[in-house]
Amino acid sequence: MALDVRRKRLIVAELGNNSVDVLDIGAGKAEFRLTGLNEPQGVAYIASKDTILVSNGGSGDARVFKAEDGSPVASIMLGDDADNVRLAPETDAVFIGYGSGGLAALDTGKLAKIKDIQLPAHPEAFEISRDRQVVFVNVPEAGQIEVVDLKTNKIRTSWKTGELRSNFPMALNAKGTTLAVSFRQPPRLQLLDAMTGHSKQVLGTCEDADDVFFDEGRERIYVSCGRGSVDVFQRKDGDYQSIARIATASGARTSLFVPELDRLFVAAPGRLLTGARILVYKAAPGR
Repeated sequence: MALDVRRKRLIVAELGNNSVDVLDIGAGKAEFRLTGLNEPQGVAYIASKDTILVSNGGSGDARVFKAEDGSPVASIMLGDDADNVRLAPETDAVFIGYGSGGLAALDTGKLAKIKDIQLPAHPEAFEISRDRQVVFVNVPEAGQIEVVDLKTNKIRTSWKTGELRSNFPMALNAKGTTLAVSFRQPPRLQLLDAMTGHSKQVLGTCEDADDVFFDEGRERIYVSCGRGSVDVFQRKDGDYQSIARIATASGARTSLFVPELDRLFVAAPGRLLTGARILVYKAAPGR
């Protein structure tokens, strides 16, 4: 999911429907739908260009649309299994993970691929440092977190995950000092020193984690899991501790925390008795 802050629109990739919905948050309904996609995985709203970018796992491309009305702008070929998307801070670049070990950077102004970074296996979640010199990449098949130097476009160092496996979601705090990584096997949340990779803390968490976010204002971390819950961790005396497990819906793994709206959006897939829907949560006051 992604957010068009100015219009208060939530942009949602609908993998099972080969579409992307652009939702009016206030009205609680779709304004329009992007169709004819091929396994849409990642989405981004590019404010400087007022466009929506969608990565397609099936066709291996990134498609760009006008955010105003959804009209197509361009298609940029990447490779098979185009997946997660991240915007580089304060630039016109967007990064997309794809294939059996690729991280592509696109220039959203020129609508072209400008660099290709090789990785040992398919990348999952990744985070770009604020100074744009380093990108941290989860590579679960290799059991590693790769630290990529954006000046040389090469791996600077690799951090082994050891007994913790299936590192899919990742978040970097605003100061760029702490990396939060959720693992599925076993279900754990690990906090790492972003400079050294040393483990600061490991906490038990919900199963089948898919997204993790820092809530900087409340000093919290949210983890959304496919088993049907969101775990909430509160920082106290320098460490984090679990304070709540909020029930969501079975299979509701994907989420998006939006500090500007103070809301956590959780995507719940359609089931026999319920249609696909977006669950919206407001955080409780800080303790």
